Order: sequence, then C-alpha cells, then structure tokens
Amino acid sequence: MIKDFYKKEKTLFSLEVFPPKKDSDFPAIYELLDTLKHLHPHFISVTYGAGGSHSKKTVDIASYIQNSCNIEALAHMTCVGCNDTSLLSICQELKTANVHHILALRGDRPKDMTDEQFHRKTFSHASNMVAFLKNNTDFQIAGACYPEKHFEAKSMDSDIMHLKEKCDAGVDFLISQLFFDNDLFYYFLEKAKKNNIALPISAGIMPITTARQLTTTVSLSGSSVPKKLSDMIAKYEGQEEDLRKAGIEYAIHQIQDLLHHGVDGIHLYTMNKSVTASEIFFAVR
Repeated sequence: MIKDFYKKEKTLFSLEVFPPKKDSDFPAIYELLDTLKHLHPHFISVTYGAGGSHSKKTVDIASYIQNSCNIEALAHMTCVGCNDTSLLSICQELKTANVHHILALRGDRPKDMTDEQFHRKTFSHASNMVAFLKNNTDFQIAGACYPEKHFEAKSMDSDIMHLKEKCDAGVDFLISQLFFDNDLFYYFLEKAKKNNIALPISAGIMPITTARQLTTTVSLSGSSVPKKLSDMIAKYEGQEEDLRKAGIEYAIHQIQDLLHHGVDGIHLYTMNKSVTASEIFFAVR
C-alpha cells in the first residue's frame, strides 16, 4: 500500500499517465505501461475525465497497472459530476479490479453541465468526497495540493486552510500540482507544516519539451514560469531536439535539488512519453 511506502522509503518515485481519447489507441497505453514498469516506480496514477466521462478507461488502465504490471495503481476520481450512488458504483468497479487507492479531486465543471446542475452537485469540494469515501469505503485516499495555491483560492492562507480541511477529512498522502520553481514548493511546505499538515507530500514535476506544451501547461495549471525556464524556451525556439534535451535537463536539476532537500516523493507527469520519463528516472535514481 502506498501509505506504507512513505513510511519505509526516504523518497518515493511515481508516474502519471492519462487514458487515450480514442479506443483504438488503447494498445499504445498498455505498451507504454509495459515500458514504464521497468522504471520500478512505487506507484502509477491514471487520470480521469470530468464528470466521469472516462471513468471506464481509468478503471481499465488502473487494473492493468495493478494486476499486469504489479505496481500500485492510483486511480484519479473527480466528484463534480458525481452523486453518492455513481461514486460508489465506480468504487465497486475499482475494488473488483483489485485497485486500492484513489486520488480524490473536485475536477473541472463538464461543458454540458447546466448552472442548476452545478449548484445542486452532491459534492461541492474534494474534501466532501474524501469524507464520504472514508465513511463508506476502505480505499487509501490521496489528495491534491497547490504550491502556488489553487487558481480559485483568494489567498495562499485560505488555500492552506481548505487543504487542512481535506487532510482532516481523511486524506492519507498528498501530490502537488506541477511547478517550475522549487523555492515556491519549499515555501508551501513551510506553510503546510505551520498549519499542522503532516502528511507525506510528493512534488509534481512536468518536463517541458516543447514551447507549445509550456503555454498549455501554464494556462491549465496556473503555474508561474521562472525567467530561467522562459529564457530556455526562447533560446531553443525552432530547435525541437535541443529544446527537448534542455527541458529534460531542467526537470532533472529540479528533481536533484528536491532530493537534496529531502522531499517525500517525486511524482512525474509523463505526458505518456516513456522515453522522456526513462531519461529522467535514470538520471535521478
């Protein structure tokens, strides 16, 4: 179980993958996992569509990670489009698949959800879902945290307050949103500690290997871009392979510094790229 790994290991190494949009691309995700398992991560997480749009894909992939790759699977689960019945139904599917871990997320509002449906939703926040899962299932529950605060939060202090509520609801460990400036992560850890958040926290790292990826990532995550990273993108503009190598090197230096500071875990957002993940893992482990 993942919670036990944190107690036994100095630093956990984990990966994230996402389901393909097309059913015809499913063989590729299994080939990817067959490659990633040789990196021996402590666990692999698999993302989930808003409102349950990809829940079946998430369950299938999590099952493959757990039962075919023999690696602990962490299934993302969003609550914005769920009620208690549908949530328990997905939990039963995961339990049948021998999956023991859930990353509880509020999730983004589905595009087809009306204002009325949104305001009548069963679970307003991830903390509500965490409490429900702890009272009705035996899953280990992970939660998300935001080193630069959630983009909807009024302040870092209010975001930390809500994180504490989520932890108190029953979260077992935390995984951070991606970030590119380690000093911001260390500041966040200090704030969390001062607010009596003592759970293990894995640092979320995404290697930037294309200029377009950085633009998309920043718009979705709200992560700030240090001058060093923006200068790197500008320096290698139009030089795809050089930019890829520089992006990997940037991520490696980030991770090495985090390891030097004794972080609980490194969670690598792979973007389903096994070569990039392999290069980084081989360099830092």
